[in-house]
Amino acid sequence: MSAYAHPDVLVATDWVAEHHTETEDIRIVESNEDVLLYDTGHIPNAVHIDWTNDLQQEDVRDFITADQFAALCASKGISNDTTVVFYGDKNNWWACYAFWVFKLYGHEHAVLMDGGRKKWIAEDRPLTKETPSFPEATYEAPAGPDLSIRAFRDEVLSHQDAGGPLVDVRSPEEFRGEKLHIPGYPQEGSLRGGHIPGARNVPWSEAAAADGTFKSREELEELYLQNEGLSPDTETIAYCRIGERSSHTWFVLKYLLGFENVRNYDGSWTEWGNLVGMPIEKGDAAPVER
Repeated sequence: MSAYAHPDVLVATDWVAEHHTETEDIRIVESNEDVLLYDTGHIPNAVHIDWTNDLQQEDVRDFITADQFAALCASKGISNDTTVVFYGDKNNWWACYAFWVFKLYGHEHAVLMDGGRKKWIAEDRPLTKETPSFPEATYEAPAGPDLSIRAFRDEVLSHQDAGGPLVDVRSPEEFRGEKLHIPGYPQEGSLRGGHIPGARNVPWSEAAAADGTFKSREELEELYLQNEGLSPDTETIAYCRIGERSSHTWFVLKYLLGFENVRNYDGSWTEWGNLVGMPIEKGDAAPVER
């Protein structure tokens, strides 16, 4: 991990195994695509954050407010100084999403368990069905979200119009406009298929190794810099269907490769593909100009 730009945001399963009982200053958080998975067994002392019910407002398509975020943290026994360790299924796909929301609200001490549930289980480490209970903490709400890591549609349109780099992290079938969701999932969520003109297609899962951990920095640099011509010094926007897969790529670009200005467009294709008058391309991306 030491070769990454910011290796301090990753911890190994060995570290979690040694520290998961230290519940005063550390909180383990499981966040999955499958919201029922936590109840089948989780790391001892891990709490559950449901991306739908816990991180989203019910009546507005947006994340919870700063006060709601503070209340959520307090209810999980998380204070402003708590080190929050995220992990989950699908190579930490949704764990990265929860991590991104915590960073959106400025939580300083947040890390990711490299390899997620997949690696923890493969190593035959303990799981429990017991839901832990912690005393309610005190959490001071931030003044507002850190919008430097979030992109909105008008900003994306301006970025695209100016020729700024965009990374579409969906499957090639979605990128080409053949499908509206990941193959094997219900094909719903947008009226048009395709991608934002000029976007590069780098499926999020290509950043993960077979055991669920992140690939080496050298491999990631080949994937994003050499193959796609991206630069850590250039403002970059990542997107997918609803912003969850792109949060994984956002994490890779920002923390593992040291991109100085990378944002996640969480409106993503369910917004762009439904908006009147927005430009759309279909088919494969044009070759990168060297």
